[in-house]
Amino acid sequence: MDENLERTLDAVGPRLKQLRLRRNVTLTELAEETGISASTLSRLEAGLRRPTLEQMLPLARAHSVTIDELVDAPPTGDPRINLRPIAAGDGSTILPLTRRPGGIQAYKFVLPAGADDRVPDLRTHEGYDWVYVLNGNLRLVLGDEDIVLRPGEAAEFDTRIPHWFGATGSGPVEFLSLIGRQGERAHVRAAPGTPH
Repeated sequence: MDENLERTLDAVGPRLKQLRLRRNVTLTELAEETGISASTLSRLEAGLRRPTLEQMLPLARAHSVTIDELVDAPPTGDPRINLRPIAAGDGSTILPLTRRPGGIQAYKFVLPAGADDRVPDLRTHEGYDWVYVLNGNLRLVLGDEDIVLRPGEAAEFDTRIPHWFGATGSGPVEFLSLIGRQGERAHVRAAPGTPH
């Protein structure tokens, strides 16, 4: 077998595991979603077994990626990113803007209008987040702080601090989010010669 093909196939297992962990889904939950047994999924992720086309189709659908993205197919020369929105059960939409494994990941979030008196469900996880509001008002609860960010405003924080995002009652909100591993942060630079 061709050495490049061998390398590509060997990388599928770790990519499958990364996609599953990024979605915070267990092997059992993914098995229910795809119809592939948890033990088979475990062997696929560990690289002990190579996926068949019949397995790749439901896995790609479950992770909202193309089969090309699952196998990290070589670029075709087309610079367009095939954006696949992910609809959440609460009416929000997540649009992954990056498709490379590892490093800082970029997302666009669209959240429906919410009730201003809604009780936030604060979460924590490893990493660092940077958000920038495009349209609408974003309610950010970060630890004991309850902040409303308006268009053009940004915030950054360690995601080990309990946090929650939501739209205010004034309407939906669109924002960009850059999420990195623990200690990995987005860096903002001022243009040279900018007066202070």
